[in-house]
Amino acid sequence: MADSPQRITAHDLIDNVLDPGSWVSWDGPAPTVAAAGTSYAADLAAAADRSGVDESILTGEGTVNGRRVAAVVGEFAFLAGSMGRTATERVVLAYERAQRERLPLFASPASGGTRMQEGTPAFVGMVKIAAACTDFKNAGLPYVTYLRHPTTGGVFASWGSLGHMTTAQPGATIGFLGARVFETLYGESFPTGVQTAENLYDNGIIDAILPLPELKGAVDRALDILGAPMGAPPPVPDEPQERLPETPAWESITRSRRDERPGVRMLLRFGASSVVRLHGTGQGERDPGMLMALARFGGATCVLIGHDRRHGILGAPLSPGGLRVARRGMRLSAELGLPLVTVIDTAGAALSREAEEGGLAGEIARSLAELTALPSPTVCVLLGQGTGGGALAVMPADRVICAEHSWLSPLPPEGASAILHRDTTHAAELATAQRVRSADLLADGIVDHVVPEHPDAADEPEAFCARMSLSIEHAVTTLVRSDPAERLRRRRERYRRLGVL
Repeated sequence: MADSPQRITAHDLIDNVLDPGSWVSWDGPAPTVAAAGTSYAADLAAAADRSGVDESILTGEGTVNGRRVAAVVGEFAFLAGSMGRTATERVVLAYERAQRERLPLFASPASGGTRMQEGTPAFVGMVKIAAACTDFKNAGLPYVTYLRHPTTGGVFASWGSLGHMTTAQPGATIGFLGARVFETLYGESFPTGVQTAENLYDNGIIDAILPLPELKGAVDRALDILGAPMGAPPPVPDEPQERLPETPAWESITRSRRDERPGVRMLLRFGASSVVRLHGTGQGERDPGMLMALARFGGATCVLIGHDRRHGILGAPLSPGGLRVARRGMRLSAELGLPLVTVIDTAGAALSREAEEGGLAGEIARSLAELTALPSPTVCVLLGQGTGGGALAVMPADRVICAEHSWLSPLPPEGASAILHRDTTHAAELATAQRVRSADLLADGIVDHVVPEHPDAADEPEAFCARMSLSIEHAVTTLVRSDPAERLRRRRERYRRLGVL
């Protein structure tokens, strides 16, 4: 049996994440909640002596590399970090004050859940915590959480699960149901390995597992991007224009399928100055074919979602869960007012019973509907292959950028040939006729700008990614400076005009 992870105290957490000497408490004296002489009063006094704190929750503010941040930190040594009415009120007051003062909030629970000594009045406090957290997030303020060992029960089912970015301590026990309760009620042990940070990561519920020494840097990078809308828009960089050679559609399709062609991971590695990866839907699903990240391209920050060609090449086509990952990115963009960048590079969505029963068609429809109405600025990048509904689902945007050898088609040309000719020998001919290549997409108003390849992105990945990054930065910063209502009106008008004869 593996050793339990070390319990990180509230003060250890504060000392490791906040700048030295920057912590300022927001907590007043804990009110009396237990009558003198009762066993609960004795429990509270013993907990305070043992833990060195007056309640299971500490709130306050400090700085992270000079950035002012509100913090809510649990202390498990105080009655197993349980949430009574005082602890709950402290959490709610912290959300409210952080919202008034426009501060990002970092939360790190460590708790067994509701305090049984206070029963239902404490239990229903989950409601007001969730409401206060929602108000805070609706104000467009960043919320980052770090789940420590253990985080269970009502804490995990309220403020522990509502972060824009959710991270966890390695090996931490994290779950809703108490294992002891399960064993007592059902007479058998709860399955091992389920309520662990690693299992939840594998199932797309948390974004990252971070040892304590790495936490401050991760929080700093996340807040640097999540908090970007609070600053002035960056200047718009120049976007180089080049005359492109006339390339046959089939040649571009062949080039786009090269294994060496840079995909979204390489774009982030060579083109972005800062990247924080996110993981899964946060609701028990993930798809290796859909990558999600917070990223900065030059002076432009964004939420990025994109097809990961590395997994597509290895035979993992986009699933309905992948589009649910993408829709999480859309929600983050809307909540935080951050621009959204989508990256298309897919040979097509999954064709399977699982995809049908998982609601693939509905996910495509919902993605299209949400993108056309998303209030934040949107940029789409056609980076490689663009096949079918899995590609179209993340295309609607204010501005669409296309790599020279990228393309967009309702089916791979071989599939179109099979439908029309019952063979695949007419694929090249149909690729030309269907106007799938970048030059045709530009002429037809489907894309706005084509980024050149010299002569093939696979042969110059770093230089190509740098050019694409500059185009992304140009598009994002231009859109950020535009009027939101006018931007949305133009987006609707743009897609209303498409295909009109």
